[in-house]
Amino acid sequence: MEYEIYKMNFLTGVHFGDGMLNQSGYTFCADTLFSALYIEALKLGEQNEFLQAVQRGDLLLSDGLPYVGDRYMIPKPMLYIESSRKGDSEEKKKYKKLKYFPVEHLEDFLRGALNLDQDPMHEFGHIQTQTMAAVRGQEETTPFYVGRYHYREGNGLYMIAAYKTAKEKEMLEELMDSLSLVGIGGKKSSGLGKFTFSYGKKNQELEKRLREQTGRIMTLSVALPKECEMERALEGATYLLQKRSGFVASENFADEARKKKDLYVFAAGSCFHSRFAGDIYDVSSGGNHPVYRYAKPLFMGV
Repeated sequence: MEYEIYKMNFLTGVHFGDGMLNQSGYTFCADTLFSALYIEALKLGEQNEFLQAVQRGDLLLSDGLPYVGDRYMIPKPMLYIESSRKGDSEEKKKYKKLKYFPVEHLEDFLRGALNLDQDPMHEFGHIQTQTMAAVRGQEETTPFYVGRYHYREGNGLYMIAAYKTAKEKEMLEELMDSLSLVGIGGKKSSGLGKFTFSYGKKNQELEKRLREQTGRIMTLSVALPKECEMERALEGATYLLQKRSGFVASENFADEARKKKDLYVFAAGSCFHSRFAGDIYDVSSGGNHPVYRYAKPLFMGV
């Protein structure tokens, strides 16, 4: 597999759901990106080609991960690490609070020697709350509040794509170009989530870790092994389960809004000793067509 880094520079605020409408996350999961790309593929008549490439494992996607200037952040590996400053309660709190750090500092983290005097995500961006109004029939206007995250200049999200041939890479870039005009995340009709994307600068450490084939590995995307893969995947694994849910975006699915089936997946940062392929799961619930949830890992060595 070959790898490409795409940096997403957001032109507007974003709304990435975290359970509360008046809040917003600052990253997105790979299944959110896959769903958004699939909708663009439908518009272009490329949905079968896109779906099959991902199902075969010829095209894999990471979560949307933070970049700060020229530094690529990775999720904190879900491993027990004892700080070199053993017994320092403040240091333990910092390690627990830490979510992302630069990939170049991975070895320091694994040795318990990561310098946490300043959070690398300090001043990554800020959240604002926007007041909006809902009008239903002849009832009075009802205000509600939407959280919008704004990235500081020079910061944003990057995504790693693993691809087998130039054909998959070209298809992905065509879909990303279409998606950039529509936006990603929630409240796109209000103008949120629009971005430009470009190739990210190559990173030697990240490239090396992505190509490691043996030893302990960490997923950079939400993932769920197939049933036949589960037992082996869990051997020696350290992970966090993440509930993925939400409403079906398709207007042709049903006469009324329908929720997707809940799916519990391994969160990015989960660590394993055995590789697995994962799958694309149908999370529809009695509608007119399948609804796909991406849950295939993109691994890096830790």
